[in-house]
Amino acid sequence: MLRSMYSGISGMKNFQSKLDVLGNNIANVNTYGFKKGRTTFKDLVSQQISGASAPNANRGGVNPKQVGLGSQLSTIDTIHTQGSLQTTGRPLDLSISGDGYFVVSDGPNDFYTRAGNFYLDQGGTLVNADGLRVQGAGGDITIPTDAESFSIGNDGTVNYIDNAGNVVSAGQISISKFANNGGLEKAGSNLYQETTNSGAANVVTAGTAGAGEIVAGTLEMSNVDLSEEFTEMIVAQRGFQANTRIITTSDEILQELVNLKR
Repeated sequence: MLRSMYSGISGMKNFQSKLDVLGNNIANVNTYGFKKGRTTFKDLVSQQISGASAPNANRGGVNPKQVGLGSQLSTIDTIHTQGSLQTTGRPLDLSISGDGYFVVSDGPNDFYTRAGNFYLDQGGTLVNADGLRVQGAGGDITIPTDAESFSIGNDGTVNYIDNAGNVVSAGQISISKFANNGGLEKAGSNLYQETTNSGAANVVTAGTAGAGEIVAGTLEMSNVDLSEEFTEMIVAQRGFQANTRIITTSDEILQELVNLKR
């Protein structure tokens, strides 16, 4: 069979993967703290027709002759750029202006997130939408249920006013930084997990050691740009279409070859 047909098939598969990533980006355009994905390709091996030769006294050098055998998926990157901050006015809505992630825990495991829509459970413990407990410098953060009011500072300090009118600290929300944010693995539910390529979590205070500050009363929106996604969708669609034309053209040539014998 013609090599061009198999090259076209490999291109179609890659553009299908690209459309899958674009579809996920668009589906999460309004997901708090979502970081968009990006697909890149690379060429497959090339079949050597003839190798290169060096020049000599009587003849110049000759370049190699190779036929490429298609493309393959290179990477699916997570783009960890800052999303815009939307003001909500809700004191438990938090965002990070800069680098870093909130730490939430289900007990045995720690997870990391940029989605700061937090809540208080029945016992006054600060949790996310799925009930995972937000971690502070000393563990869980709990605000007594009889506290008159509370506030969260830019450094993550949680203070509340008790019944006697005294200002009491309930803890300080931790921020985790990683050597390689792109190495984090998506765990679903707006959560990331540490991997061997992300590096170990470096727990710091918000606003120090390169970590961003916490902005109370705001939420970080998705960093998906719809105009960019739709443009990439057109590129993927036309790329897929061009590869189908390669296959149909190869098929027509094979049809001519078959028809040589009547």
